[in-house]
Amino acid sequence: MHSVVPGLGTQTTERRADGGATRRRGAELEDAILDAAWDVLVEQGYHGFTYEAVAARAGTSRPVLYRRWPQREDLLLATLTKYWQLIAVPDTGSLRDDAIGFLRNADADRAGMITLMSVQLAGYFRETGTSLGELRETLLPPGQATAFETIVARAVERGELPDVPRSSRVVNLPLDLLRHDMFMTMHAVPDESIVEIVDEVWLPLLGMPGSP
Repeated sequence: MHSVVPGLGTQTTERRADGGATRRRGAELEDAILDAAWDVLVEQGYHGFTYEAVAARAGTSRPVLYRRWPQREDLLLATLTKYWQLIAVPDTGSLRDDAIGFLRNADADRAGMITLMSVQLAGYFRETGTSLGELRETLLPPGQATAFETIVARAVERGELPDVPRSSRVVNLPLDLLRHDMFMTMHAVPDESIVEIVDEVWLPLLGMPGSP
């Protein structure tokens, strides 16, 4: 059942095994709802991502969800934002090692998310007329430099690369190629492919040799 307490907003009341009641509210309730929403999205895809399904999984009511996220897209973006963690960018002192290290981190952390977004969110992209790239930009913090912009900037500061203009396409190419391989195979990318992206494609484009 649900109750409203003056000054505290909506609470969700659940029964404990001993017959008592526990109440969730605020951040605790929101976390529980977003966890439930993620489970629904993974299991049922966008077509099954409804207020009814999420409320049932979270043990709450649809009005509780509507008050926080008036549109289904609001709930979806909140759910994805919670689970879209920024990937660590290594700082090894080497452009090559930073690039390979980041791609390995992305391969380990993001392969499942990329598969989910491309398959389970296909209906969302059709309905909204948007793309995965646009969704990714929405989930990133405003003004956040991309990982490879950071990696290249560090290399320039260390003197590994000259301080000259570079196109965004060239700078971010390694991650774009990694995503392409993920989409094509729906699996994590082999380590030899990661090294090949950096040594045989990206570093030569930057005017640097690949592996020693």
